[in-house]
Amino acid sequence: MAATTTPARTVRRGTRAPATPGSSGPERDTHVKRVLYVVGGAGALLVFAVPLAFALVRSVQPGDVIVSAPHASTFFHWTWENFSGLGAQGPLRRSIINSLVVSLSTAALTTVLATLAGYGFAKFRFHGRGLLFGLILLTMMVPFQAILTPLYLQLNTMGLTDSLLGLVLFYTTVNLPFGVFVMRNAFAAVPTELEDSAHVDGCGTLRLLVSVLRPLIVPGAATAALYAFLASWTEFLGALTFLTDQDLYTLPISLVNLQEGTYGEVNFGLLAAGAVVAMIPCVLLYVALQRFYVAGLASGSVKG
Repeated sequence: MAATTTPARTVRRGTRAPATPGSSGPERDTHVKRVLYVVGGAGALLVFAVPLAFALVRSVQPGDVIVSAPHASTFFHWTWENFSGLGAQGPLRRSIINSLVVSLSTAALTTVLATLAGYGFAKFRFHGRGLLFGLILLTMMVPFQAILTPLYLQLNTMGLTDSLLGLVLFYTTVNLPFGVFVMRNAFAAVPTELEDSAHVDGCGTLRLLVSVLRPLIVPGAATAALYAFLASWTEFLGALTFLTDQDLYTLPISLVNLQEGTYGEVNFGLLAAGAVVAMIPCVLLYVALQRFYVAGLASGSVKG
């Protein structure tokens, strides 16, 4: 009796056998990665959104509810008295305008200077370029508190203390090294052939920056501007040092001065509402420039 043989199933080289139920395959790996991504994103959302939501809730609560122990019966006692009282504060409205002027001017001046310096470091060849750029990066490690006194003496000699212009120059000096670093990397990512073609067509350096390279360096410029704006909008110690006239106070100083009562009792309701007002431009600006900001920071990985 001849034995019957079952033909063996052959699998071609380079082909994948069909996955059986419960086996680990690319589809399962993709599903696990997607779940981890959703969980991580939800966790990050909670970390950043919960403090913002809590600040919004506190800003519409009366001051006595804020300082008292949390209780369900009073936690949802919301009112707009804090914001109406904040609007009645004349010095605070002036401080918001001062902060906007200082922050926008600092962002614009820092971006322009950082763009010019970054283009020079990335495209020009001169003796000591690497050493000079290294010194600029080294200044990023020095806290501005260490140079606050020399800068105050220098600005006082120039007659720029107690002046918004002097405060803008101070903030620009502090934020410029990071801006130069970002813009240098942004220009280093631009192909040299693009500049050579523009020069062949008779394009000068200024025309090259404005017409040819400007669309390519928008993420870097947005990063430098956003960083300078946020740093100057929330800065307190420098403004407190350089400004003595109450009409020139910026928003952080005015928020500290929000006090009522004969013994200097702090009105936490007004402080919470003022913190929300100070938070709004930062959140809106960051959301509007987020994609440019991320792309500008990613340009720091370019080796030039």
